[in-house]
Formats: sequence, C-alpha cells, structure tokens
Amino acid sequence: MATSTLFSLSCTPQSRLFTKQSSNPISSTMSFLSPQVGQKHLYHPLRHNGISPIPMNPMRTHVGGSVSVKASLNNNDVEVFSKEHLAVSLAKYVSGISNKFIREKGCFTLVLSGGSVKYLKKLVDSPYYDQIEWSKWHIFWADEKVVPITNVDSNYKHAYDGFISKVPIPPHQVNTIDDSLPADGVADVYETSLRRLVERKVISTSSETGFPKFDLMLLDMGPDGNVAALFPGHPEVNETSKWVTFLKNAPKPPPERITFTLPVINSASNIAMVVTGAGKADAVYSALVKGPSNGKLPIHLVSPEGEIKWFLDKGAASRLYR
Repeated sequence: MATSTLFSLSCTPQSRLFTKQSSNPISSTMSFLSPQVGQKHLYHPLRHNGISPIPMNPMRTHVGGSVSVKASLNNNDVEVFSKEHLAVSLAKYVSGISNKFIREKGCFTLVLSGGSVKYLKKLVDSPYYDQIEWSKWHIFWADEKVVPITNVDSNYKHAYDGFISKVPIPPHQVNTIDDSLPADGVADVYETSLRRLVERKVISTSSETGFPKFDLMLLDMGPDGNVAALFPGHPEVNETSKWVTFLKNAPKPPPERITFTLPVINSASNIAMVVTGAGKADAVYSALVKGPSNGKLPIHLVSPEGEIKWFLDKGAASRLYR
C-alpha cells in the first residue's frame, strides 16, 4: 500500500492495444408509442409494479445472459440492469475506455468514489484482467474521509481490499491521501500532488477550463443528490478556484472529508454515474427527469465536457416508471 505520486512518470503513447470484440449485438430500437397509433412493443422492458416506463427511446441488449434497458433520457445515456449484471457491463465499459486512452496517450487516469468501487469486481476476472495494461493505470479519489487509510471508513481501504490488491497496478500510481494531516492539509497536499502530475502530463488539462482532465470518473450519488463529498447546502459546492477542497461537517460520519470540486468533476473526459438501490430512486428521478425545484442539488450541477453515462439497477431506476 503506497501513497506517493512523486515518482510517477509521464505518459507516452503505446503501439499495442488490447481489444475485445462484443458478442452481444443490440437489437432494433423499440417503440413506446401508444397502440392507438398502430405501434406494438417489440419487447417488454424492465417494469415497476407492472407499469411501463416513461418514454425514453430504449433499446435492449444482453449483458451476461440478462436483458438490460439502454436509453437516452434528456440527453443522458442511461442503462438499467439487474444488480448482478451491472458489474459486467461496467467492466466492459471501463476496459474499453482504458484501452482507448492507453493507446492514445500511454496511460489511463481513473477517479474512484466510495460507492462505485464495489462494482469493479468483474475487472479482476477473465477476459478483462488479461486485456488491460494495468501498469499504465493511475488511480485517484474524487472524495475521501480524513481517517487513516487502514480505517474501515476509508474509501481507499474499500478499493484496496476489493479491487486494487487483486490487480498489478504499481503502488506509486495509486494516489491516496496523507492521513497524518488535518483535513485542510490533506486537501492542500492532494491538490499539490495533482498539479505535479499535470506538469508531468500524467493527468491531462482541459483546454476549456485549465482544470485537470481525468480520463474517467466513476461516481456514486447519495439519496440527497450529493456527488463525491459535495453535499446540498454546503459551501464546497460553490468552490470554483480550488481543485480539491475539504469539509469538517459532513452530514454523516465521519465528518471530515476532502473532495474534488465541481470544476474538476466537470472537466472529465468521461463520467460514469454508478447508482444502485431504491433509496436513491427519488434523486435519480430528479436528476434525469424532474430537474431542480427548490434549489439545485449537486447532481444537477454535474455537466462534464465529455460524456456521461448512467449505470442503474432496477431499484435506483424505479421512479423512471409511471
């Protein structure tokens, strides 16, 4: 378990790219038009209490032998799975993006958050494990609790135990916090480490904003619409100059945390929102359908320069059905 970023090398393009050919063709687009206009459903998608979902131009595809629903909803790429098959689709997605960036610039920068990590478990299995150049990966955290990295609350510990310890990523490319410092010092040191890696061209820079541009962020969302450690009503949501900030009064324990700011999140090349559980269904509905009402939630402010894709299980997607 190493934490230093000081010896990370710059990225250089590679001539070799591992690829995976999909064996799961997507079926034809399904119509959700009313039978009164002479249209028929080509199949019955995921349902909630027997009721059809709101129209969102879905397609069906097969993931690990299970049918999922893929849709475009208010310009968001959304896919809904049974929970056990979400990890399969996410592994294919992450593997493909990793290979793309390693081919183009010689390395891959991945940002994790607490809740998304457990769905990376399929990456340690065949065929993905053998298709990824793990030595080219650099891992970061969108948010972290200010606790020892061996503490059960540490996002790093969850990631290390369930994923990082099982793959050959060089330890100095796993960028953890300095857990000997108070929250403000942790944030300052983490931002300094990011700036050094930008100088070495390990992390790209957004030509639009000047903020670091990570290749992929895997983000979760809380029931209150929080993203990373950006919580509704907290001033950190409005931070526009820092890359990393801190808070000492998180609404749930432990109270001290650091977090990427919204400008950094929104500079990402790709964001995967990995959201599961019926307890988050209201927040998903607000983010994808209803939009803000009494003030914007942090999730309403996530608008990346690149692509955003939602990976939902049926519980989290349940309010997308009427």
